[in-house]
Amino acid sequence: MTNQGLPRRSALVLLGGLPLAVAVAGRAMASETTAGDLRPGGAFDRFVAGEAAQDRFSGTVLLAHCDRPTLVRGYGLADRSRSIPNGPETVFGLGSITKCFTGLAVAQLAARGALKFGDELSRYLDGFPAGVTVHHLLTHTSGLGRPPLGTMPVPGSTVDEVFDGTLAAIRATPPQFAPGTRYAYSNDGFWILGAVVAKVSGQSYLDYVREHVFTPAGMTTADFLTKPRVLADRNVARPYWTQPGDGRIDFSATPQFEFVRGPDAGAYATAADLLRFDVALRAGKLLDPAFADLVTGGKVPVPPNGKPPMAKQWFTGYGFEHYVVGDRRAYGHPGGGPGIATNFDSHPEAGWVVVVLGNYDTSIDPIITRSRQIVAAQP
Repeated sequence: MTNQGLPRRSALVLLGGLPLAVAVAGRAMASETTAGDLRPGGAFDRFVAGEAAQDRFSGTVLLAHCDRPTLVRGYGLADRSRSIPNGPETVFGLGSITKCFTGLAVAQLAARGALKFGDELSRYLDGFPAGVTVHHLLTHTSGLGRPPLGTMPVPGSTVDEVFDGTLAAIRATPPQFAPGTRYAYSNDGFWILGAVVAKVSGQSYLDYVREHVFTPAGMTTADFLTKPRVLADRNVARPYWTQPGDGRIDFSATPQFEFVRGPDAGAYATAADLLRFDVALRAGKLLDPAFADLVTGGKVPVPPNGKPPMAKQWFTGYGFEHYVVGDRRAYGHPGGGPGIATNFDSHPEAGWVVVVLGNYDTSIDPIITRSRQIVAAQP
């Protein structure tokens, strides 16, 4: 059943901070040089509008070409109880896109010589089996962690309680398989990597990422938010958990919503901040280009079941996923959970970045498919 009364707000903006004259000129130039299907009012824009009109999508979509935004539109409501619309400045829970930041943090420490990807985990943390390396954790081949589905959040009312309790629960879980023998997606592996970052850097994981990833990338809205802040901040999109019968439950107001998430899925940001992140990564502001290529490049082939839309091949990177779309490579990461459906794609050879941030957990695969089809068809 479609919610016909759901308001929709669409906005076309460039990244903040540009003088009006420059912004208008940049928009005109982008519209003249980009393919028709990807410009405002083009096939992709119309397709997303159709999904939103059917209440299958609520969130923000950003397209950028050669690092310049060409389209940013918000759809649906960030807060249904207060009729606050989604827009370019809306902050969303990113879900597993957070793993890109964790992988980058590990790579920064490796680039400084503070750790090696081949180091065993036991060199940094006690209480874990021998033979597991940093590489295994980054590529979901460690065998460590609780089952990815059905795992209850660790209770806690402070960041330290949640982080310490989660690591204790992971330590108490027997390995699923010998390290390096197969692939199994592991959120817990990234919690462990967050603890490694803290041990090696001498900072908490959250403070390290804020200082060494978000700040140098210019990600002014990005942070790790606690439940009280999500509930209080009018700029943060409430996550709407889809229920049978077209029900929408504000998951952040339920007891199941964690006090804080961490290195696996805890970051929040706007779509524009994800573009800034990718621009900074490719410009060498976050990591030496050789290490950036290493982090985003494919390491381990992923089993074909559940293959992402339009991906001929699919690999794990180091916190990133790596795809072959058409005849070009792409990297990024999806995110999902109750009230979260997100995706970040960078197509470096085609010059496009596509960010989709949703506060419904309805699948955004149709939107991802359409964007990848169009980008793959560009000359």
